[in-house]
Amino acid sequence: QVQLVESGGGLVQPGGSLRLSCAASGSIFSINVMGWYRQAPGKERELVATITGGGSTNYAGSVKGRFTIWRDNAKNTVYLQMNRLKPEDTAVYYCNADVITTMDMRYVYDYWGQGTQVTVSS
Repeated sequence: QVQLVESGGGLVQPGGSLRLSCAASGSIFSINVMGWYRQAPGKERELVATITGGGSTNYAGSVKGRFTIWRDNAKNTVYLQMNRLKPEDTAVYYCNADVITTMDMRYVYDYWGQGTQVTVSS
């Protein structure tokens, strides 16, 4: 099995910054795409940013220029630096990883973290 553990959420004032981390552990052979998604109350889960194993990134238009995603492949960890935060960034942020496990290397399995709350408010 594979576990994703997020950290770094919290309460921040508008214009502030937060850094999220997500560490994957378990029966990992390799990880393809890692990413962050978020879900605000009453809304559907949406993509925030993704990064491939080779470092190619993709961002939602609403966060481009404010958020930065990167990963440490040796640590199976993905990060999200969030700057110039806005109240509309308030949501539960979820980590996602596409994992090839050592238990069955024929398939790529999709794993999610438990979520971390980010609240932007004065």
